[in-house]
Amino acid sequence: MQSNEQNGSLSGALPPLAVVGGGNMAHAILSGAQDAGVLDLDRVVVADPSPDRRSLFPRAVASAGEAVAWLSEQDSDAGQLVLAVKPQIFPRVAKEIGGVLKDGPARVVVSIMAGTTSESIRASLGGGVRVVRTMPNTPSQVRRGVTAIALGAGAEPGDEDAIRAVMNAVGTTVAIEETMMDAFTGLAGSGPAYVFYLAEALAKAGEGVGFSPEDARTIAESVVIGSAYLLEGDNRSAGELRRAVTSPNGTTQAGTESLDASGVMDAVVRAVAAARDRGRELAKG
Repeated sequence: MQSNEQNGSLSGALPPLAVVGGGNMAHAILSGAQDAGVLDLDRVVVADPSPDRRSLFPRAVASAGEAVAWLSEQDSDAGQLVLAVKPQIFPRVAKEIGGVLKDGPARVVVSIMAGTTSESIRASLGGGVRVVRTMPNTPSQVRRGVTAIALGAGAEPGDEDAIRAVMNAVGTTVAIEETMMDAFTGLAGSGPAYVFYLAEALAKAGEGVGFSPEDARTIAESVVIGSAYLLEGDNRSAGELRRAVTSPNGTTQAGTESLDASGVMDAVVRAVAAARDRGRELAKG
């Protein structure tokens, strides 16, 4: 697994993009990339049936077909298509644009769809496209995300460069094999929910030891946020930081021993595996 955290200013070098789906994630990614100077939204068209969603983008159309037509007008070969729709919507999108893509150049298609393999995407779009799969997580909406990128069916080295530059603008990217995508989803895609779960538990515990709900929430959220910043800014691992704050026979040791006795560490490991396995089941339909 490789990581890349550099946000180079590459807007002039990036190909035109046609993005199918203007939901919250697409908006966060495109806005973040523009703010970082990586992407020029004049070279991007977003397709979404909702007028309200289209109003959020400088250039938008109602259908995937219009977006692909625009892409062909801008650049017959290098322009890339980004699929940012829910997986259950994809068959309808594929039916609309599959024929056009089949007859055109071997275009790079970037998927942000969970649980949809590159082989199935390529087959649905006529068999000639080069598919790059990505999976951003929700902290990308605040430019603190982590995105997995995998070369898929028909893709060649370098096909991922443009989307990596865009995703680096909203966080960090890691290069993985497509076979690890469900595992990534279980860890990073579902991972924010586990952190929120911890914050929720800390707030509940705060109430249990006598704080008001408001104060308990403030304290719990501040602990999680402050600890995350400390983890980010320190070269030590999470385990090393935990041990550094745990004095022998002190209050923190009493707390972590209680967590260990309850099997919390193992429970988190099982949660990631369970989320991965559910992703595999959903991918099979």
